[in-house]
Amino acid sequence: MLAAQPAQAADLAISAPNWPSGQATANILKVGIEKDFGLQVEVKPMGTMNSFVGLETGAVDIQPEIWRPNFDDLVKKYVDGKGAVKLADHRITAWQGLCATPAAAATFKSVTDLGDPEKTKVLDTDGDGQGEIWIGAPTWLSTGIERVRARSYGYEKNLSLVEVEEDVAMAAVDAAVATDQPMVFYCYAPHHVFELHDIERLEEPAHDPAKWNLVSAQDPLWISKSNATTAWDAAHFQIGYATAFAKERPEVAQFLEKVDFTPEEVTQMSYALGVERQEPLEYARKWVEQNAARVEGWGKP
Repeated sequence: MLAAQPAQAADLAISAPNWPSGQATANILKVGIEKDFGLQVEVKPMGTMNSFVGLETGAVDIQPEIWRPNFDDLVKKYVDGKGAVKLADHRITAWQGLCATPAAAATFKSVTDLGDPEKTKVLDTDGDGQGEIWIGAPTWLSTGIERVRARSYGYEKNLSLVEVEEDVAMAAVDAAVATDQPMVFYCYAPHHVFELHDIERLEEPAHDPAKWNLVSAQDPLWISKSNATTAWDAAHFQIGYATAFAKERPEVAQFLEKVDFTPEEVTQMSYALGVERQEPLEYARKWVEQNAARVEGWGKP
């Protein structure tokens, strides 16, 4: 009689990506769904590529931020091809590219400036005579694309391409700004870094599909086979959910279709978790409480 009882299995699972706004959104969806429908929801840390597989197999039911065009290849496979995943209609406008701290912006106006080894020496932080540039976290698909862009533009020859987790990179940005040191890095918005610092975006040639040729990331050699010599295409992200899950729980799918975060709210989420270091679940509980009527509206037929 005193034996430990097994933990109750969750009714559904949400994958949580490893960036602040995605973690906040995942937990807001968890708290909102539990409140509106009385279901038990599990949040699982998981990369987007694995999430798509999980959405097809049933390992997860919801992915809170599917970025496009980053994951267009997976969208074509799992949404358009297999029909295993649905994307919510609501889109949050976004962009991505390369940015410079104030000290770097005086020298680096355009991506072409990164091709000048005399200029990029000022980005050297480890004393080896070669500058560094953060291109993203190791598990992000955008990081591989930034590696493609560095090779295509030619600046990989005189810059070390650094892959570290975002919190480490953002701490480096904070330190660079505080000490007036130049730093150039991959950036995206909505993001809290633009609330904290006067960051400049580097100029690039306008996006040209004819000059943006990415091989499927499922090819082990996709980076070496790809080429991209213009800016990223206009970006956005959406909530994704499993088609089978939508049939099983249509009321929750309808809830997801009504979720209407704004870019400003996503920036606030990023700031709360990335700068203030609020714990994702506690932040989500406060957010849902402060937006109770709105969340309740998402759950109504």
